[in-house]
Amino acid sequence: MAVDRRLRYRVLTAGVVSLAAWLALQTMVPRPSIEWSNEMRQAAHRMEQAIAAAAQYSERVGIPIDESLDPNRTGLIGPELTPLFTTLGRLEAKRTTTNPDVAGLLVHLLRRAGVSAGDTIAIGCSASFPALMIAAQSAAEAIGVHAVTILSLGASGYGATRPEFNLLDISQLLSGEGIIHTVPAAVSLGGEGDVGAEFDPVLRDRLMQRIRASGIEVVDEPDLRRNVARRMAIYGRPAAFVNIGGADANLGSSPLVLKVEPGLNTDMALPPVDERGVLFEMAGAGVPVIHLLHVRGLALRYGLPWDPNPLPEPGKTPLRDGAGARGWVFWLITAAYLAALGLIMAVRWPRFG
Repeated sequence: MAVDRRLRYRVLTAGVVSLAAWLALQTMVPRPSIEWSNEMRQAAHRMEQAIAAAAQYSERVGIPIDESLDPNRTGLIGPELTPLFTTLGRLEAKRTTTNPDVAGLLVHLLRRAGVSAGDTIAIGCSASFPALMIAAQSAAEAIGVHAVTILSLGASGYGATRPEFNLLDISQLLSGEGIIHTVPAAVSLGGEGDVGAEFDPVLRDRLMQRIRASGIEVVDEPDLRRNVARRMAIYGRPAAFVNIGGADANLGSSPLVLKVEPGLNTDMALPPVDERGVLFEMAGAGVPVIHLLHVRGLALRYGLPWDPNPLPEPGKTPLRDGAGARGWVFWLITAAYLAALGLIMAVRWPRFG
């Protein structure tokens, strides 16, 4: 009993010290603010226009916007379960990505990745986050770079899950309206094996006919290595790779993908070649990777508001960059924290009871 009580006191004390260290870091080591540039504002305004176009199209053709799911009426939040559904999705995360200022953040991340006007970037986008496709392409066009984009039509819950208004439809609507000028370089069905293996055969055939009728190249390859090689050939040698969502071909099969930070990554551990998706192939080639999947982590790292309602006015979000804030104060607090934990474990606690 005395041993158990001593252990509980150690754990309690360690918890108090951890909380104090966290508060000290938040107070004494604030993340540096991101100054809004004209390019960032331009991207955010373009994304706002694209969202308005998607909403207006939905109303015009009679696609219902469920305000219990999409209170900001963006037209980019689909039902949870449809024939295009692949995996579970978090509704609040999907709504967070509809903030036009995400496009401004992506301008900042592309700049930090070293992207300049005239460069080419690669975008691999599942239909789980249609707003992030708009954000990435808006950012690319604001900078003046060419975005080679490959779409995957499978979507997690609350993404572009409507077969009648899928990710390709959204892309073509915005290019037809002259808001987003980027057109897809290729399209796959996504889902299991990147070939929609779990989709109803009738839907799968209809989607394939739709893609072929568009004249866009089809990626229809269930083997991961051949699929990745095909995509890499389409992308060429980009200045950065933006991964949106969790398409199998982009993530690969290695659990190491769980360790990839949300946002900009310039150095990461690489899995064996046969487990690599496009994300790791790009990293292995020295291409900076902007990973957009763990939205909660992205919001915490860069200061995005979580599930905003109403959406912020473009260019008004006080963004912060979680990288590069580790100066001497950070390391001093960290060293003191680790020393305190070591002391808690080493000290001989008195007997209780």
